[in-house]
Amino acid sequence: MLSPHNVSSGRAARRGRGPLRDLAIKVSIQTQRQRGQKVYSLHAPEVECIGKGKARAPYEFGCKVSVAVPITKPKGGLFVLHAQAIHGNPFDGHTLAKAAADIKANTGRDPDRVHVDKGYRGHNHPNKFKVWITGQVRRTTAAIKREMKRRAAIEPIIGHLKAEHRMGRNYLNTSRDATATVSMPSSPPLASTSTSS
Repeated sequence: MLSPHNVSSGRAARRGRGPLRDLAIKVSIQTQRQRGQKVYSLHAPEVECIGKGKARAPYEFGCKVSVAVPITKPKGGLFVLHAQAIHGNPFDGHTLAKAAADIKANTGRDPDRVHVDKGYRGHNHPNKFKVWITGQVRRTTAAIKREMKRRAAIEPIIGHLKAEHRMGRNYLNTSRDATATVSMPSSPPLASTSTSS
């Protein structure tokens, strides 16, 4: 014989499984070539598939993060001017104008030059003559070429952010929590910056 306590606890258990069951149903009906939002992980349904374009690892699962650092090494060491989690897997070039606006809000001045990788071709920066794309040959001087080589310095900085500053894997529940993980205090003004995804 069932007691009222057992019946109510059974209902509570079914209510608790509701979101997981809905997620499992969504996974079972989605197709491989489906466009739009897909579920790639039951334990982290907010992750997105990011195409990297590399032969060794063509895809990554997670969230894009925009990071900007000064292109010159200031006294006291290198620091991050801008960091932002970007959800929805947008085209890199469409995020550049917002990143430049955030740098201006953090530092109080516009960056003199912005060095980006080839994923930013076709960007939406308001002043396209301030943006240099890796491998660009036209309009480059010796100083700009040195800065373009220095742009590669952002890769170890991203590695340090992931390893030592808790920006690697976010174990919180939602994309809102992942956005809260990437936040920046105000920084002192610097002239040149580099932006990378």
